[in-house]
Formats: sequence, C-alpha cells, structure tokens
Amino acid sequence: MRFADITGQEDLKRHLTQSVDAGRVSHAQLFTGTAGSGALAVAVAYVQYLCCRHRSCGDSCGECPDCRQIAALAHPDLHLVFPVNKQGKKSGEVMRSDEFLPQFRALFAERGGYFSPQDWYDRLDLGKTLKGMIAAREADEIIRKLSFKSFEADYKTMLIWLPEAMNEEAANKILKILEEPWDRTLFILVCEHPDRLLPTIVSRTQEVCVPRIAPDVLERVAQQRGVADPLQARNMARLAGGDLLELGHLVAGESDAMRKEHFDLFCSLMRLSYNDRHLELIAWAEDAAQFTREQQRAFLRDAARLLRESFMLHAGIREVSYLWGEELAFCSKFAPFVGPRNIEPLIAEIESAAAQIAQNGNPTIVFTHFALSVSKMIKHL
Repeated sequence: MRFADITGQEDLKRHLTQSVDAGRVSHAQLFTGTAGSGALAVAVAYVQYLCCRHRSCGDSCGECPDCRQIAALAHPDLHLVFPVNKQGKKSGEVMRSDEFLPQFRALFAERGGYFSPQDWYDRLDLGKTLKGMIAAREADEIIRKLSFKSFEADYKTMLIWLPEAMNEEAANKILKILEEPWDRTLFILVCEHPDRLLPTIVSRTQEVCVPRIAPDVLERVAQQRGVADPLQARNMARLAGGDLLELGHLVAGESDAMRKEHFDLFCSLMRLSYNDRHLELIAWAEDAAQFTREQQRAFLRDAARLLRESFMLHAGIREVSYLWGEELAFCSKFAPFVGPRNIEPLIAEIESAAAQIAQNGNPTIVFTHFALSVSKMIKHL
C-alpha cells in the first residue's frame, strides 16, 4: 500500500516520509486513530515506504518485490499480530494470528486497509458476544519470530493491530521486548484506545496520531462515489465525523436503518427521562443491551451527536446544525432541556458508558446506570 492510496492525511504522510528520509526511525511507534481515519492503512504504507528500495517523490515505488509483498501483507520480514477467536473454542485452546492470516489478508485487500474491529469479528463469525483477543502465547510467538535475522528488508517489522486486546500477561511480555529490542527491529502498534494499554507500553513508544479525515476531503470522496448534490455531499461529510467507513455507509444508505433505530432509541430515552419513568427506563436499558457491542458503541456516538446538535439549537446557532427531517423536528423541541449546565455531564456519561462497553462491561448494568443518570440530568436542568 502506497501513501497515494491513503485518503487525506497529507500532513501526516509528509511527516512520516521526511522522518524516514532523515533516518529518524523510532524502534517502537504507536499509531493511534480510528479505523475510518486509516490508522492501519497508514501504518502499512509507512512500513512499505521504509522498506522500498526505490522510493521517490515522497512515496514507495509500488513495483519492487518488497512493495508488492508488503502490500499483500506477505513479506517475510513483516509479522502481523491481531485479535482472534472462534465459536466453539475448546477449554484451554490457544489461537494465534497466523492461523487466521489468510482471512485477514483477504479483508485487508477487499477494503483497501480500511475496516473496523467489528468488520474483522464479523469475518471470523464471532456473533454478538465473542470478541477477539491477543493471548500470552502470541507474545511468545513474537519473541520467537523476532529472534531470527531479517530475510530481505533492512528492518524486521512486527505490526500489532489493536494491542488493547492483549491480556495482562501478553502486555507484560510485549513490554519486555520494547525495553530490550533487537537491532533493526521495528514495532508498529496500531491502536484505537491507547487509554486501555499499559502506561509503561505507551511511555516506551513514539506516538503517531492519525487524525480524523478533514470534512472537505470526505466531501470530495462523497462526490466521487456518486453523490451529485453538493449540499448532500457536504452534509454526509459532516455526519461522517472524519470517518471514511461511516461516509461509505452513508453514501450506500447502509446506515439509514441503524441510524433510524438509534434515533428512536434516543427519543425514547429522553422522553422517559423527562417523565421520570424509571421502571420503563430499566426496560429501555434491557432493549439497548440486546445490540452487539459495536452497535451499542455506535448508538452512544449517535446519542452524543444528537445532544451536541440539540445544544447548538439551544444556543441559537442553528446555522451550524446539520440536522434535518425527524431529527431536526425532535431536537428543536428537545433543545430547551440541553443547556450549559448539563451538556458536559451528559457527554461525560456517554463517554463513561462507551468505555465500560469497550471493556466488556455487562451491557444491562451499564445501560441501566446510564439511563437513570441521564434521567436525573435532563430533569434537573
């Protein structure tokens, strides 16, 4: 994958290429960002640029053997680790990334490096409750692989996607390697939630922040994908929130049904909260708990968006609001109940619930606490 294949991120790409050209290559780097911002794709393009023997004009050649092999995630000096699991796993059975490498390569090729953890778990057919993980045995395999000399490239690269999925034992073993690395060894950790990593791991890596994609870039992408109306393209870019994957769902209409479901759930929560219907709020929480974890997190993101838009309506700055239809009608009526006194606590409660869901908290308990807390904040504006 070349930098030319990455959507947006021009400043970051320039920074990465200049650091390689100047010989400033840290042995452990932490790429932080969402899947839709292209964190994994950027990391692979960086490794390809580093290993390309004919790089020029700020990009890899894309034609040499090293480039072709890295683009296919099949280079002998590029080792991959990512969370894995499977249905019907036997007690004590340990799975390693290598067993699922063909599926991972196929998904990477199909999506151009842009796919979410849930996309990967769907490919593994993990269902609603199972999630991938990186076990301690995987860390042992990392040590074994990196103990060998490089085959072709100047660097041996260990790319760990979603290191936050490591258990504590695996994380401590990885920490040991980061403290005492082999010569010409490069660690690339691609992480969505660095707050869930051991602080000692974060402190031993150089962070590379992959920001959300600029709205004007997404607007152009929407137009390239067939959105002829400039206003509609602009609204989609705004709603995507810097996320290329979300923009793809919006353009394809795939988010419409789920967005409507999230909106109905949000409206129900706010109406029940305003009317102090506590028993019904508990039933609401049980309904929300039936979603998959990724859908629960997506609902919380939508709830935060609707609250922020309502607050802007409350503040009288309708011109920067990107609501229409049912969402605009409801939030216009709801706006008086979202003001300076409760907007920050409400968003903080959403972020807390999202963090607990990401850490495998019991969703019924999480959403029950969340709903009752929101009820107090809405009622006591």
